[in-house]
Amino acid sequence: MNQHVALVTGGTSGIGLVCAKELVRQGFTVFVASRSSADFSTIEKSVQGFSGKISFIPLDLGDFSSVRSCAEQFLSMNLPLHVLVNNAGVAGVKGKTQSGFELAFGVNHVGHFLLTQLLLPKLKESAPARVVIVASRAHARVESFDFSGVQMRTKTFFAWPEYCQSKLANVLFHTELAKQLEGTGVNSYAVHPGVVGTNLWRHTPRFFQSLIKSFSLSSEEGAKTLIYCASSPQTDKENGYYYDKCKITNPSKLSSNADLAKQLWLKSEEWTQ
Repeated sequence: MNQHVALVTGGTSGIGLVCAKELVRQGFTVFVASRSSADFSTIEKSVQGFSGKISFIPLDLGDFSSVRSCAEQFLSMNLPLHVLVNNAGVAGVKGKTQSGFELAFGVNHVGHFLLTQLLLPKLKESAPARVVIVASRAHARVESFDFSGVQMRTKTFFAWPEYCQSKLANVLFHTELAKQLEGTGVNSYAVHPGVVGTNLWRHTPRFFQSLIKSFSLSSEEGAKTLIYCASSPQTDKENGYYYDKCKITNPSKLSSNADLAKQLWLKSEEWTQ
């Protein structure tokens, strides 16, 4: 995979950072896209001596103008793009994004949908290429998709149902994306990284953070499946699968509903015009 280029959202902390650093170690030129570059100099120092390179691009997934600016900045460099890792996310936080969506849904799904759409021509041009979408087993807790609330402020106190629906949206997006990518040389992968004790949970109540930490994986452990789908030769011919512990497994029945996946795709296109 030497000489290849990757873009990792949320690549300045947690499993995104572990994935980005491993790709740099493998020889990739990696762009990490995140809201803050505060610790980026430390990240650059940590990969000195690796065979690849790392750079930063600003990205706020809740703001369509920022998403478009991120894509434009990358495309202006006239580089190929072989791996897009849609990793960034929020949990346990309430409100609306600047672009007008329930916070978890807007950041975890809609922002990534727009970014992927903007970069898809470059991915196809660079094929073979991969899109890796970080989902969660939490998607299976949703029994029906509620389109009525996605453009409203978070309704529930802990924002857990909204988070679960945003993760269902991730898998549904992957389901339709994989279908549309057939024959293009670009593959889509959805990943459950496990319950990882990262700052994803920083907005949740302290007792919940303590509970999560008591049985959570380290970032290094949680990133294994993400790295496997992003760079392993074993997955280079696989498209449309859902992975847990570096193995193909079955997502929920609802997330495999082709009609619902298509409906969400069409809605997402309308929202991001």
